[in-house]
Amino acid sequence: MNGAAADEPLRVAAAVLFDAAGQVLITQRPAGKFMAGYWEFPGGKLDPSEGAEQALGRELREELGIELRRCHRLLELRHHYADRPVHLEVFVVDESHGEPSGLEGQALKWVSVVALGQANLLPADRPIVEALIANEEIGYGAGHRTAGHSAR
Repeated sequence: MNGAAADEPLRVAAAVLFDAAGQVLITQRPAGKFMAGYWEFPGGKLDPSEGAEQALGRELREELGIELRRCHRLLELRHHYADRPVHLEVFVVDESHGEPSGLEGQALKWVSVVALGQANLLPADRPIVEALIANEEIGYGAGHRTAGHSAR
C-alpha cells in the first residue's frame, strides 16, 4: 500500500439494529479478516460511487439478508488504526424487512446497550456505545422492524 492510499480514510457505514426487547445486533468478524474475532455493528465499506445509506442497504442485504427501509444518522466519527484511518458513518435502523442471519458465516448476537460495553468490540465502534448510552431513548419502543412496523 503506498503512502497516499494509507492516508486516505476508509469510508464505512454501520447500522444499529434493535430487537423488540431493545437489544442491539452485533456481528463477529470471521477468521481471515482484519481484527478477526472482534465484534462489530453490521455494515461495511462504501464503494466509490455510493452514498453511506445506499452502501448500508447493500451491506445489510449481503451480510444479513435484510432490506433497509428507513434509517437516521446517529453519528460520524474517525478512528485511526495502525494501517489507515477509518471514517465511520453510523445509522439507527428505523425500519427493515426480514430476519437477520449470518450470510457470510459470521456469528450474530443480540445484546443490551449496557452489555455492549463488555463486548469485545472493534475500537472504532466503541464511541457508538457511548452515543447509545447517552441517547438511551433511541432504543425505547424500538423493535426488530419488519414490513409495516417502525419505531417512529
